[in-house]
Amino acid sequence: MWGIVRQRLGGYSAYYSLQRIGLGHLLNSLKCYSSEAAAAKKMTVREALNSALDEEMSADPKVFLMGEEVGEYQGAYKISKGLLEKYGPERVCDTPITEAGFTGIGVGAAYYGLKPVVEFMTFNFAMQAMDHIINSAAKTNYMSAGQISVPIVFRGPNGAAAGVGAQHSQCYAAWYGSCPGLKVLAPYSSEDTRGLLKAAIRDPDPVIFLENELLYGESFPVSAEAVDSSFCLPIGKAKIEIEGKDVTITAFSKMVGYALKAAEILAKEGISAEVINLCSIRPLDRATINASVRKTNRLVTVEEGYPQHGVGAEICTSVIEESFEYLDAPVERIAGADVPLPYAANLERMALPQVEDVVRAAKRTCYRSV
Repeated sequence: MWGIVRQRLGGYSAYYSLQRIGLGHLLNSLKCYSSEAAAAKKMTVREALNSALDEEMSADPKVFLMGEEVGEYQGAYKISKGLLEKYGPERVCDTPITEAGFTGIGVGAAYYGLKPVVEFMTFNFAMQAMDHIINSAAKTNYMSAGQISVPIVFRGPNGAAAGVGAQHSQCYAAWYGSCPGLKVLAPYSSEDTRGLLKAAIRDPDPVIFLENELLYGESFPVSAEAVDSSFCLPIGKAKIEIEGKDVTITAFSKMVGYALKAAEILAKEGISAEVINLCSIRPLDRATINASVRKTNRLVTVEEGYPQHGVGAEICTSVIEESFEYLDAPVERIAGADVPLPYAANLERMALPQVEDVVRAAKRTCYRSV
């Protein structure tokens, strides 16, 4: 851009003359505008996943993608758009509709030293492949005394979508989070998604990467750092989305958005909420959670999954074990109803956490009327 300005003005002398005659502020304004434009860049979660896959496949020939419809159809949710054309069928592999079969092939490839990214059309279908994920992928490094690494990523949509019934709507964060040998990630924004997927692909251990179908089309602002091909986020580190002093709200995946909306409503009523985006379910960033609770003295956990043995239950236990004396109110847990998710839209809404549920829970911890 500055080269064009100099050329139009007739070279460097005119360029510097322009600054000397008092119009330098114009150039500075243009620079500021350029910086703001770069900072304001937005990206959908779908684009974040696609770009992370593309860059990691480009950087490492051992990385390949496999799953149902990832190639010719470019992914059931168009996450793998353009990758087959760029990398060919040997690295973007369409599979038959057999999760047990292609998951086993992926784990075997990881034993051999390749880095498979296995896409499930939904994590509900991964139930067919539990033996390979838990017994083969998660336990082999330990059972081989560290001789065999299993660098594999299992990724796809997790949790409720909209009107797809009980068998297609489960949240598996707590299921996989209870299994030693796995790392479990559940990003929210485009920047989270991009940085954590790259970290997952580079990791030497099996990683469960839980996405949310309803977030794929959502756009989020991303920093200039996040669009760099070297960008990567640490596994096991939570992110404080909003700082506050009255109550801590923890959430992951789509529920982070609900927590942020609840925090806006609470702020109008004089309650300052600190919102923690967990990002990582296993390992869980207990240090960040406990540090926040020791500051706010109150805790609300939010998740889509079932309440019993859930992620929120684990967080509550951690806080009771490490920060009990700092609590000024009972911990509040917001979770999905303890029933198979109904198909009917009105019942489905009642069975899933809503923003107003988070607001009411935060008010209760602050002893405000609801």
